[in-house]
Amino acid sequence: MDWGTLVATVSGGFIAMSGTVLADQLRHRHEEDRSGTARRRAVYIEFISAAGLCHARLRQLAQGSDAVPDLDAATRAALTDAAIYEVRERFFIDATTEVAGAGQAMFERLRALRRTVATGASEGSPAFHAAYHPYIGAVWDFRVAVRRELEGRHLVPAVFGWGAWDGSDRCPLCRAEPDGAGAGDG
Repeated sequence: MDWGTLVATVSGGFIAMSGTVLADQLRHRHEEDRSGTARRRAVYIEFISAAGLCHARLRQLAQGSDAVPDLDAATRAALTDAAIYEVRERFFIDATTEVAGAGQAMFERLRALRRTVATGASEGSPAFHAAYHPYIGAVWDFRVAVRRELEGRHLVPAVFGWGAWDGSDRCPLCRAEPDGAGAGDG
């Protein structure tokens, strides 16, 4: 028996099997990464969509707050009806640290807007704008964080011809403030 042939055959078989197992593991890992990215993308969209529904309802309430008997309950219902609390829980399970932080900041700003509307602040009031513009800025910060994570691309307000994400530089009410401070400052 020729030991050299046997050793070469066994070694070749071992190398071939190792390569196949390694290739299969890499393919499986790549599929898991793609699945995780798709899952995160879906929950990020679901989260910002729920926040958008809530924001739209809060704006409606701020436009006609005089006709709402219990404004505090109505603003709380805006968050609940948009299902943002449930989506937020799924969001925290799948989100990366950076996106989770941006999402939580956006959520906190949305809750601050809710509290402001609950006090009866109308859409054209300085109090509304003082809560509204930071929320809009946080929405854009969330979008930028998601874009950076999922696509590796950065986005800045100047791309749109804007000076800031929060929109206060384009807001007629905030620009018309006599002292130049703007309702969104502070």
